[in-house]
Amino acid sequence: MLDKLQQLDQRYSALQAKLSAPETYGDAALVARLNRELADLEELVQTYRAREQAARSLQEAEAMLSEPDPELRELAREELQSTKEELARLDRQLQVLLLPKDPNDDKPVIVEIRAGVGGEEAALFAHSLYRMYAMYADRRHWQTQMLSVNETELGGVKELIFSIESPGAYSRMKFESGVHRVQRVPETESGGRIHTSTATVAVLPELDEVDFALDRKDLRIDTFRSSGAGGQHINKTSSAIRITHIPTGMVVECQDQRSQLQNKEKALQVLRARLWQQKAQEQADSITQERRSQVGTGMRNERIRTYNFPQGRVTDHRIGLTLYQIDAVMDGGLDELIDALAAARQAEELADMGDK
Repeated sequence: MLDKLQQLDQRYSALQAKLSAPETYGDAALVARLNRELADLEELVQTYRAREQAARSLQEAEAMLSEPDPELRELAREELQSTKEELARLDRQLQVLLLPKDPNDDKPVIVEIRAGVGGEEAALFAHSLYRMYAMYADRRHWQTQMLSVNETELGGVKELIFSIESPGAYSRMKFESGVHRVQRVPETESGGRIHTSTATVAVLPELDEVDFALDRKDLRIDTFRSSGAGGQHINKTSSAIRITHIPTGMVVECQDQRSQLQNKEKALQVLRARLWQQKAQEQADSITQERRSQVGTGMRNERIRTYNFPQGRVTDHRIGLTLYQIDAVMDGGLDELIDALAAARQAEELADMGDK
């Protein structure tokens, strides 16, 4: 590990030197690339340098143990203990920083929410999940944009697609993919009986043509008039877009933007994300060892979380965590759950790295 860290430290210094070289100034693309690579290495290199300083301090403290002065020896023992603890902490931090990074972590996301089992109550729960994510995004100062929504008469949603247009959203939201279950007394239930319903959430990284290219010959693009809220503009123009991916039969519609061009671009983003997910799923299914992907990949269809309103609890079944603060969670307080899921994923990857 230390040899690799030393090489990365040398690479970091070389990048700094190249960035400050006069011949680099005129190449804006090169400057941007160097700055991105420096930013990626920054925390790792600074932690490694702190670790090397701690190692030197440890050697100095060990040397002081042979001093004839008893007070100096006592100081050396105290310094030795605290430095050992700091060195161990930095080594753990470096192990985490060396874990392979999800290449999509820094991307914005597209979130698709669909009502599952439970009829109208499932549709109402799907809307509750959208509200929860919208409030979570607001807490983190993320920008959201509605892409498509199919509402029910009682205020639920059969399907809702929105985007979070903020870099890094995928690193947090990816843990939300899967089946969410709710246990509560529906508004439509006069007898007070608790119903169990579900909704599915799919979190997809927002990809551009560089990340995932589409062959336009494989696409059929149709226009139609938008429906629903939007006023006269929407009713009079064929601004809605339907894109069919001919090889797979996958269909994406978008009608919530003001112009046909905007709807087309958003529909292409959703299509790229869905095709990427399909390809990633096929690759995952071909791998025999799936244990590493069990927490947080968002590719599983089984139940991941239960929201029990009568007991006021939220349980994430992937890590066995239960929080008795359902109101806070439904109001966007997801950080404790997501932090725990990220920590579990990290611990699993560290264990896997240790087994190799």
